[in-house]
Amino acid sequence: MFGADCPDAHPPADPIDRLRLVPPVFVPQRLERLVELAREPVYRDVELETTIGGFRSTVPLYVSAFGSTETASTALGIAAGRQAGRLGIPMVVGENVMPVNSYGRLEADAERSLLGRIIAYQAEALDGYGGVVVQQSTEDADAEVWNLVYSDPNVSPLLESGRLAFELKVGQGAKPGLGGMTLVAAGAAERLADAYLIDPVLGGDRVLRSSSPGTFTEEILRQQIRLMRNNYPRARVWVKLPPARDVAAAAQVAWTAGADAVSVDGAEAGTGWAPRAFLHHVGLPLGECLQRIGHDRATPAPGPDPSCLLVSGRMWEGARVAKCLALGANAAGLGRAALIAVDTDPDHGLINLVECLALELQLLVSALGKYHVEALGSEDLWSPPER
Repeated sequence: MFGADCPDAHPPADPIDRLRLVPPVFVPQRLERLVELAREPVYRDVELETTIGGFRSTVPLYVSAFGSTETASTALGIAAGRQAGRLGIPMVVGENVMPVNSYGRLEADAERSLLGRIIAYQAEALDGYGGVVVQQSTEDADAEVWNLVYSDPNVSPLLESGRLAFELKVGQGAKPGLGGMTLVAAGAAERLADAYLIDPVLGGDRVLRSSSPGTFTEEILRQQIRLMRNNYPRARVWVKLPPARDVAAAAQVAWTAGADAVSVDGAEAGTGWAPRAFLHHVGLPLGECLQRIGHDRATPAPGPDPSCLLVSGRMWEGARVAKCLALGANAAGLGRAALIAVDTDPDHGLINLVECLALELQLLVSALGKYHVEALGSEDLWSPPER
């Protein structure tokens, strides 16, 4: 299920883990907050509410894409949706859910379906906060997933409240350059053979199902975003990038073309559905991606809002999230951590995790003499010299 930490592999040190958060002696922002409150500020005075890809969010966190793997296709996907809705944070529904598990108009398909996840989130959604993001792969496009969602009356409350987005999947962290992979039973493989590569490399009664990686150039990416804005004018536009060597250039193209958010998976991200050679030898670490993209980014067109950068990859604790925010990210995605939390407690596991992360963020940001997560910056970080 979570194969990224193989006991016989020794990945290079994570550049984010090497960083330290370093508080200052002089804290002018604390003085401003003191004047505003007419008392000494404490960590609970740190504000966490932020904007994530056009959505209001109670904290700088979101649930990153759960696709059609067996783990995410069980009741865990529905439970994660309900808890994310109650928390008021966005949730991404990953690739291949509809082609593999159906759209969900039949009640029998609800638990595993695309519509089932959307409705579960919508039923618990905190008024005015959060949103649902529907990711699309090449196979999703062939199945016209976005057309189905955009025209579905069941999704109208999200669309009318501005809480629906579509995410174009260009790549992912666990296996950059490859498409989505999962195991399926032999019977399901026969049904999916026309849409996916079916490879019996494992033997037994289960086979490997792989989707295509998709083909992109700068012009193709620009035109895809233009079509998304034209065809779905009431939905936000997100773009998901892999930890590629040209990730900064790709992000700039997406923002300039009008993407509301660019999300980047580090090589640490993903649930382990990848060959070990990819898990430990392919793709840039998230810290390197953030350094390449940097803080100075273009303003998307049209609109005055600054470009939004979202990141994911081993978001287990508040310190890692804070470091990513200080490196220029606007929010962090919870993938494996969210699945494990929901598996531990289907009713409150994700809520407990997010509340812990929020408390850690308040403690850390307050220690840095700041009182909003958006105030974090590179001056809050120290990198030890290489030995």
